[in-house]
Amino acid sequence: MTEKLILKKIDNTAQITINNPSANTWDLESLSGLKEIIENLNKDNEIFALVITGQGDKFFSAGADLKVFHEGGKEAAKEMSNAFSKAFESLSNFRGVSIAAINGFAMGGGLECALACDIRVAEEKAVLALPEPKVGLLPCGGGTQVLPRLVGEGWAKRIILTGEQIKPEQALKIGLIEEKVEDGHSLEIAMKIASNVANQSPGSIAKCKYLIKVARLSDNPYQEELEPFVNLFDTKDQKEGVEAFLEKRKPDWQNA
Repeated sequence: MTEKLILKKIDNTAQITINNPSANTWDLESLSGLKEIIENLNKDNEIFALVITGQGDKFFSAGADLKVFHEGGKEAAKEMSNAFSKAFESLSNFRGVSIAAINGFAMGGGLECALACDIRVAEEKAVLALPEPKVGLLPCGGGTQVLPRLVGEGWAKRIILTGEQIKPEQALKIGLIEEKVEDGHSLEIAMKIASNVANQSPGSIAKCKYLIKVARLSDNPYQEELEPFVNLFDTKDQKEGVEAFLEKRKPDWQNA
């Protein structure tokens, strides 16, 4: 796919490392590569969770390579923004649980990558920001849309409109991340969280993710759950989950 993304599979977890030194920036190659990886993982019944992190100890990802915009102009901007949108939409729609292990600076498209994940774990040294307006641009990978849903409109405006850089302690308070950890431990903690996902039915997880997403827009939240709940009874994993509970054993999920 691309050497700028390193993929490992450990038990039921896929680990993706952004590998584009020195700042792990995103480009057309890595963005299309991410989309392809996610599409393949969605077809892999052995994968229940995904962890994404950055190579090295300074950057999770510094976002887009601005040289692309400077040299390519409007056409390059159109191509890159489309690639960002497709890549991070794919990440957001990953059928399992996605976790960002933020091991350093997460700026612009780097933070938007983390925002596309279900859970964010950040090290104490991490810095989170959407600084695009400082260079006459705006977030094009979901930042203006996803950030307000996580932290509220006020904090989203403060981060985007003033260019404020957020440290993990503040990020935890406002709901931008779910856990702050010591430097050097974000991947370890993220993988530990991912390992817990193997205890859950993959089919149930996929439906729960969908319902949590539509909860923001639903006018009748209690009705939204009914049909997906009943439909789970058509799956092998639902039968296996109940039987395993009654037999006091660990379920053997088939993702079917």
